[in-house]
Amino acid sequence: MNIHKLEETANLIRQDIIKMLLEAGSGHTAGSLGMTDIFAALYFHILNYDPAKPGWSGRDRLVLSNGHICPVLYASMARAGYFPASELKTLRKLGSRLQGHPHRTSLPGIETTSGPLGSGLSQAAGLALAGRMDKASWRVICLTSDGEHDEGNTWEAVMFAGKNKLHNLTAVIDRNNIQIDGFTEDVMPLDSLRAKYEAFNWHVIEIDGHNMQEIINSFNKAKTILEKPTVIIAHTIPGKGVSFMEGKYEWHGKSPNKEETKRALAELKNHD
Repeated sequence: MNIHKLEETANLIRQDIIKMLLEAGSGHTAGSLGMTDIFAALYFHILNYDPAKPGWSGRDRLVLSNGHICPVLYASMARAGYFPASELKTLRKLGSRLQGHPHRTSLPGIETTSGPLGSGLSQAAGLALAGRMDKASWRVICLTSDGEHDEGNTWEAVMFAGKNKLHNLTAVIDRNNIQIDGFTEDVMPLDSLRAKYEAFNWHVIEIDGHNMQEIINSFNKAKTILEKPTVIIAHTIPGKGVSFMEGKYEWHGKSPNKEETKRALAELKNHD
């Protein structure tokens, strides 16, 4: 494992995201940039998959519940070899396979259709239960936002997974403290997420979502927990890597213009 190489890949994915969003003229910037380190770790170190055989039965299943951050998913998949990188420029365009929220049958390698927030963890729990019934060795990773924990169906899934001890399920919460209307603790206070998940029989790990070693260690630890599901609460900075976007909820659902793109790419390239 080469931590520096993974960090370099994350930086390249961030540049892809900025370029994609400029081309699209719309989309979600803050969360996509904030989750890039985790996606780089997943696609280039943690997940078992084969882009040449996206339906391979032994693959790990990745469920993106907060589908609006799909730019980071698409950019990661392109760099992993699922489709040509040139296709990234078609994000959100009519007829594109790269829709504004992932659509399962449009693009090989997409496990679930996402859009309505709060649904992904239920889908992931169902996959995990099916995998256990089949005595399969693959695992389910579900990426969620903190804001979607305002949704009641998220907590139904939390209860279901805890009750059924779905140890082959790992959920990740992007704890960036923002949502479209403002800061999460102003809109609908969420803390303590740790205490809530522990109350529903989950193993909880808290990490710096930009520390590559911590990210990898957390997923490795989750594999050793055999009596309950695991949730990784990843503390991230929305807009990570671009100073004028970092920590600003206004960038939740806003794409950069040409001048902002130029500034953002200059900053990211200086991080290389």
